[in-house]
Amino acid sequence: MAEEPKETKPGFQNPVAGFGVTFKAMFKKRLTEQYPEQQKTTAPRFHGRHQLNRHPDGLEKCIGCELCAWACPADAIYVEGAENTDEERYSPGERYGRVYQINYARCILCGLCIEACPTRALTMTNEFELADSSRANLIYTKEQLLAGLEEGMVDTPHSIFPGTDEQDYYRGLVTEAAPGTERQVAVSKGEKPTEEGVGA
Repeated sequence: MAEEPKETKPGFQNPVAGFGVTFKAMFKKRLTEQYPEQQKTTAPRFHGRHQLNRHPDGLEKCIGCELCAWACPADAIYVEGAENTDEERYSPGERYGRVYQINYARCILCGLCIEACPTRALTMTNEFELADSSRANLIYTKEQLLAGLEEGMVDTPHSIFPGTDEQDYYRGLVTEAAPGTERQVAVSKGEKPTEEGVGA
């Protein structure tokens, strides 16, 4: 035998119950953020704009291995490696990233490129204001991504610390530039990348 439908509440009580939520919210303090006048504080591990890091003496950590580009699910990273020479050295190893571009029109800030980097050359900052009026300006180049020089650093290219090799750099044994370290003349800076932009 089928059950009889239960009686519903009178029509008057339904709207009153709905307005109860509205009345509760009316007297709560509003949580309005005054952005951009007051800058938002991000979490310490926030995934923001990328940064290419340097060793303490100024040499670049990027070795041009392209693992970050392979790991990127959005195809937003383009890397072109080149060989270091004793006359023009950008990183402690055999290779360095000659061209490095990240297309922030594609990047989803997932951080998979950070996990793929074997030398901790690529990290993410707390900078999140990446909007721009031009798509071309959203393609960040190596010069824009490279970390600035701190006290004691010498801009690349320059020779490695005397008596050390790349393993000493990756073990953290090189903590400053050698006394008298001078910047070398950059010969290959004027070369243009083989591909214009990223993910065309």
